[in-house]
Amino acid sequence: MRLIKELGAWFEARLQIAAPIRETMQHRVPRQSASWAYVFGSAALIVFMLQLVTGILLALLYVPSAGEAWNSLQILNHQVTLGWFIRALHGWGSNFMIAIVLIHMVQVVLLGAYKFPRELTWVVGVLLLLMTLGMAFTGQVLRFDQDAYWGLGIGASISSRIPVLGPWIVNLLLGGPIIGGATLSRFFALHVFVIPGSLLAFVGLHLLMVLKLGINEWPMPGRVVRRATYVEEYHELIRKEGIPFVPGAIAKDMFFAGFILLAIAACAAYFGPFGPSGQPDPTIIQTAPRPDYFFLWLYAVLSLLPPSMETPVLLIGPVIVLGALLALPFISGEGEKSWRRRPIAVLTILLVAVSLGTFTDLAGHAPWSPVMDAGSAEPIPDAYLKGRTALERQGALVFQAKQCHNCHALSGAGGQRGPELDRVAVHLTQDQLIRQVIQGGGNMPAYGKNLSPAETTALVAFLETLHPAGLAPARDASRASEGEGGPH
Repeated sequence: MRLIKELGAWFEARLQIAAPIRETMQHRVPRQSASWAYVFGSAALIVFMLQLVTGILLALLYVPSAGEAWNSLQILNHQVTLGWFIRALHGWGSNFMIAIVLIHMVQVVLLGAYKFPRELTWVVGVLLLLMTLGMAFTGQVLRFDQDAYWGLGIGASISSRIPVLGPWIVNLLLGGPIIGGATLSRFFALHVFVIPGSLLAFVGLHLLMVLKLGINEWPMPGRVVRRATYVEEYHELIRKEGIPFVPGAIAKDMFFAGFILLAIAACAAYFGPFGPSGQPDPTIIQTAPRPDYFFLWLYAVLSLLPPSMETPVLLIGPVIVLGALLALPFISGEGEKSWRRRPIAVLTILLVAVSLGTFTDLAGHAPWSPVMDAGSAEPIPDAYLKGRTALERQGALVFQAKQCHNCHALSGAGGQRGPELDRVAVHLTQDQLIRQVIQGGGNMPAYGKNLSPAETTALVAFLETLHPAGLAPARDASRASEGEGGPH
């Protein structure tokens, strides 16, 4: 014991952390706030620590490469001792963390904990929610299976629609215009370094503000928040009814956090890890990719929206929602905290919950993009093969083998997911066709990694023949001018 005390004194003389730790443990909280309703914040912190530990263990064996990521997860699932369990803990921990953070934010709204003087605490909490969702999305991409590939393609398509910044954001996320070798490296860096580092910083700031401003008192009907008097009234409440956080309030927090950890372990052991499903391949389009559970509602919204509404909803909707969340404490920073006297807050929470639940349920049978009822065996009409060169016929074989017919129709026969191609050569030049095939765009995936240069050349040669008789195909005006002796 003497040796331990001497070691402790040696470290304390240099670190001087005993006083801050003691102050943190003994900071007083309202007696009524030491209840089961206030355990979600600490539970989210504990689950985040679990994610850090399991994430570090997985990063030791995961290979962030388009060619090896899927294989490394198979090795973790089947060859590494308890590798499947660590993956399952990490996956289920992500789901539990999102659920706990959402519940915590709903609780903050209902109990008015965002009001003065805790406006900045709420703003940081909103940013923490966005980072948590970002961790979930980047984690799904790192599985790099069919769902991850198509989910990433949809995410890139959404990002590309942002005015001015869209192409830059896509290039930043993918490491280029298409999903390729640099893509997983980018998402690995986001998932392992950038977002967790930001989370740690904002969690520290969030805890600091909780310590400095105090835990929200239990809202009583008729106890109104006024900026001029609230701080004085809160300190008076703490002086009369406050109790030390340790041991007065920590017991419930630790019990609930322990229960959550056991629940995560039970789900991990019983249900196992998430994926990976089939290897990513954009030529396999007879698939119905589904995102992870907390993004299913968004999948249903995008599936059921009319095409003309997709871009406005995708670009304007998130801005409105995020703006409303960030503005909430500044618009409604005073007044009643009790949910019993705030019917608008209660009805808003119920409306959002019912809407998200309904769309999540609809995602189980919502169509993926427009109707697709064609099979790869759908033959190319004979009219598109007569009089074609050997290269153009080879392109028709590529069109058939890569199942382009499942998405695109010719003469009304074929898929409806993408546009009909009968007049594609009128609208796109050769260079534009090559770029579209290799890089993708809109709802079309990039085929640059799945077609050889010879296959791309042949396919584009066939596509250049797709124009009505008597109507010339599109040409590059600059090249045409150069062919006539240069610009004038």
